Amino acid sequence: MTRTIVLLLFLVGGCGLLTQAQIPKYKVEVITSIESLVPGGLGRSRMISTPVKVDYLSFTSHQSAAKGDRNKSRRKNIRQKEYEETKLLNFYNEGGIRFQNIVANDALVTSKINDMLSQGWELFSVCSGVESKMISSSVKKELLKMGIKMLLDDKSTGKDKKDPNGLFMTRYYFRKVVG
Repeated sequence: MTRTIVLLLFLVGGCGLLTQAQIPKYKVEVITSIESLVPGGLGRSRMISTPVKVDYLSFTSHQSAAKGDRNKSRRKNIRQKEYEETKLLNFYNEGGIRFQNIVANDALVTSKINDMLSQGWELFSVCSGVESKMISSSVKKELLKMGIKMLLDDKSTGKDKKDPNGLFMTRYYFRKVVG
């Protein structure tokens, strides 16, 4: 009977260790590409990442019904001045959409992704978003050719309705097993 209890304790303890050993721990890196949708090539496009490690708790406050203090973190303390910046080309020039620029950006982003993969990082998620209210007819035609209808469904009113500015932002999330 004692042997059975000892054997069961060993198996249960061993399974617990096995379960813990199977849960990987990761570190995560985020690469962001921001591509300008400003007609005429006037915008700025970049791919950025940061080597700086930040503890989010330094800029976090706890809110509750009893204590409603606002977060007093200062923007200048949150802002990061050390980062890696790769210049990308804008989607447009004076003639409209510049497909060579899109291909060049794809090559630069691919180069960065391949470099991260060669360093042992795994690309585990990609998230994209667009902020734009482009309404010019030449841009509208090009977007329709590309099949991007949601940019054209502008329900805004007032001066923003004809705002030609915009961004196409993509975040690439990488992870690497540590320890």
